[in-house]
Amino acid sequence: MDVLKKVPVREQNPKVRATNFEEVCLGYNEEEAREEASRCIKCKNPRCVGGCPVSINIPGFIKEVEDGNIEEASKIIALSSALPAVCGRVCPQESQCEGVCIRGIKGEPVSIGKLERFVADWSREHGIVPQAPEKTNGKKVAVIGSGPSGLTCAGDLAKLGYEVTIFEALHEPGGVLTYGIPEFRLPKERVVQPEIDNVRKLGVTIETNVIIGKSVTIDQLFDEEGFQAVFIGSGAGLPMFMGIPGENANGVFSANEYLTRSNLMKAFRDDYDTPIAAGKKVAVVGGGNVAMDAARTALRLGAEVHVVYRRSEAELPARAEEVHHAKEEGIIFDLLTNPTEILTDEKGWVNGMKCIRMELGEPDASGRRKPVEVKDSEFVIDVDTVIMSLGTSPNPLISNTTKGLDINKRRCIIAEEDTGKTSKEGVYAGGDAVTGAATVILAMEAGRAGARGIHEFLSAKD
Repeated sequence: MDVLKKVPVREQNPKVRATNFEEVCLGYNEEEAREEASRCIKCKNPRCVGGCPVSINIPGFIKEVEDGNIEEASKIIALSSALPAVCGRVCPQESQCEGVCIRGIKGEPVSIGKLERFVADWSREHGIVPQAPEKTNGKKVAVIGSGPSGLTCAGDLAKLGYEVTIFEALHEPGGVLTYGIPEFRLPKERVVQPEIDNVRKLGVTIETNVIIGKSVTIDQLFDEEGFQAVFIGSGAGLPMFMGIPGENANGVFSANEYLTRSNLMKAFRDDYDTPIAAGKKVAVVGGGNVAMDAARTALRLGAEVHVVYRRSEAELPARAEEVHHAKEEGIIFDLLTNPTEILTDEKGWVNGMKCIRMELGEPDASGRRKPVEVKDSEFVIDVDTVIMSLGTSPNPLISNTTKGLDINKRRCIIAEEDTGKTSKEGVYAGGDAVTGAATVILAMEAGRAGARGIHEFLSAKD
């Protein structure tokens, strides 16, 4: 065994997986997991824990994996994370725990994410479930949104004895885990639903088809429903567009709509009636993880797919693993390219996309080099479908219907980072509703902070 290199992870063959929606990465078996765990050098000051937004005791659970005590490893992870099978699959470990792993200085870092996934999958397959508290404290807390932030906040509060109800606007819980991330990255029935069920087993109630701001307001939750605190984890589901000519044409979608049709409404399956305009030649505008998800979904639906991004590959915000998988599967990357107009035929359908070449100038406010147009470099990409993946912002429905809830100019709720406290007493918030679109693990971190804030608030009231 070469201790400087990770134990390889089995994956579907790129040519095969490009035609199906089954999970790409097959993960470790127990033998492989224990071998990978043995690469951990048990640092006295483990930087990986500091690199984890929810502060999992990483060396602790890895030591148990190495020794074959998988159930004990799962208990250690459960102290910090309610969604280990999800995080093991979609967390950007390369820029967090693995990014600061000491083993990575002179070799490859320990494959922390794949080990977390192995432990979570083993626990599910062996029926290991979290234990609910023996009794509740009688205090009711409402959580708005059943995505990673809301589930985490609800789970932490339930462990402390609170009576927690999650209100979800859609007909299925899970938030972005259910509607946003494709099946080939995050299987719904096998991974997402069991993790949600584990939160339920802590005593949490989940009510679907409840739109806060329409079905009931936050003020009504306090005044009429008897809730003593509210956590807003409603995410950021309002898509952004470029504002270029032709953007309202038939065949132009937001990545949100495209992925929701496929993931939540199962448009990729023949036994579902959900329509989806797959297209024969698809352009996905954007370079983040959502853009990769949309592009790889369109590919599996039979299209030739181009990712159009205005900076170079070095600036792509998507995870390196997702970009690598997309390239392996045959997706074309048109980099340093920016759309200027979507062309249409006489019936109003997409019939090409006019673009201009870009070059990188001086760094902008984000620290990345600013793209600048190259004069006289216009050209047309032959496409019949365009998917815009330019980011999202929070839906203003909740802030517009809640008295005394302050928001910023981006329509994000203003909340304290350490506690999630907002301008309205008893209301806490976290995740994408506060920060704008971010990662699953950062939303979970905010959910934990919100649970701490609510616990401190209600304890102080006593």
